[in-house]
Amino acid sequence: MASMKPEVSRSPCAGRCLRSAILCKCLQQDYGDNLPTASVIICFHDEAWSTLLRTVHSVLDTAPRPFLKEIILVDDLSQQGHLKSALSDHVAQLDGVKLLRSNKRVGVIKGRMLGAARAAGDVLVFMDSHCECHKGWLEPLLSRIASDRSRVVSPIIDVIDWKNFQYYHSMDLQRGVFDWELNFHWKPLPEHEKKARQSPISPIRSPVVPGGVVAIDRHYFQNTGAYDSLMSTWGSENLELSIRVWLCGGSVEILPCSRVGHVYRNQSPKASPDQEYALKNKIRIVETWLGSFKDIFYQHSPKAFSLSQAEKQDCSERRQLQKRLGCRTFHWFLSNLSPELYPSEHKPGYSGKLYNSGVGFCADCILGGALPGSLVTLSPCRDSWQQQHLEYSSKKQISCGRNPTLCFDVNQGQVILQNCTEETVSFQNQHWDVQENGMIVHILSGKCIEAVENDHEKNLSLQLCDGKANQVWRFDHIHAVDQR
Repeated sequence: MASMKPEVSRSPCAGRCLRSAILCKCLQQDYGDNLPTASVIICFHDEAWSTLLRTVHSVLDTAPRPFLKEIILVDDLSQQGHLKSALSDHVAQLDGVKLLRSNKRVGVIKGRMLGAARAAGDVLVFMDSHCECHKGWLEPLLSRIASDRSRVVSPIIDVIDWKNFQYYHSMDLQRGVFDWELNFHWKPLPEHEKKARQSPISPIRSPVVPGGVVAIDRHYFQNTGAYDSLMSTWGSENLELSIRVWLCGGSVEILPCSRVGHVYRNQSPKASPDQEYALKNKIRIVETWLGSFKDIFYQHSPKAFSLSQAEKQDCSERRQLQKRLGCRTFHWFLSNLSPELYPSEHKPGYSGKLYNSGVGFCADCILGGALPGSLVTLSPCRDSWQQQHLEYSSKKQISCGRNPTLCFDVNQGQVILQNCTEETVSFQNQHWDVQENGMIVHILSGKCIEAVENDHEKNLSLQLCDGKANQVWRFDHIHAVDQR
């Protein structure tokens, strides 16, 4: 099983050339003087004195003071004596460092939210209490967010050995991913991502960020749902944040010019209470964001399924947030960010007339001209298959006729016909998800086909998915398809 820790170099020579090339280019970057300010939020519970202070002082020693608004330490009801008055006295001597104490145990997630509520910086930087920052780590994060406040960014994470605190550099360039049990892993960049990058220091598009260090615009964080307040203690909050940001219009990146070391301790025993909390957090993610794909998670995690049946999660607030933000479906996430996760099992195929519940008409290929570039229209449903017979194939294309050459495509938000293709770029534009709830999602854009009927037109357009009757469709026939 892959580790939560990044793959590291234990040889002084391994990866040195790549690191040197990145370092040289990073040193040439000029981020200017107009960067936003940062509030660094560090939540801790019974952290060792030396480890906690190492984290705090490494931030103070490396972050330029004009850009560091404050460090907010959140004490999650620590019981160790050295974290009582001694810590208060030490913090009182540090300029720009605040200490908040919770009067009950709340866990990392709520502790971070407590700090975020008190923060005054433009950007929130959530950091674990066992890290070591390096000069130049903060500026790339702030610069990237300054150019687009919907970006969530993380540094390259290096490994600090918890036994002897030896520092190991991460090997190559990696990104955060997860499996169908929603376990976080580091993986090398796939070839298509390597080719898309213009430089060794270009941002890395990452399906998810690690939880140890993550930066996000303060207002964007609060306006898009912060952390899920009903998650317990710790675990998978980084997955929920990342999936939500991607699906709801933002992006997630790892920045090679920012580097922070992180102490990775032994994992908690699987039977510990914290593991059950973490599993409940995963259930909240799948019930809110995975849609029809949640069954795959439960197949991989029978314990989670039993837990979900024994104790139903109330995800209504998160689903309302999803609707308010006009978020895409999880199909879009898989297709655009984690195609390797896409399930390979057979899925149902559909054929026949495509009936819309809202207007009571069927999709029609012939009335629009049945030529490449013509609109798919709506007309009264007829038994004649020639103009209204459609096929939804295992390639996720919707084609016209029993010997199809034309497929549903998109142009300027309208559904049109184009020659069916398997060429990469065009094929993605012909990629559809016919869902069990009747909605048909254009996977590339994440929008749904909606029937448009007025005095001037009767056709199909793409709109934000909201489940209205004009977005509910039904094929005549459902059958099995072979996806080999």
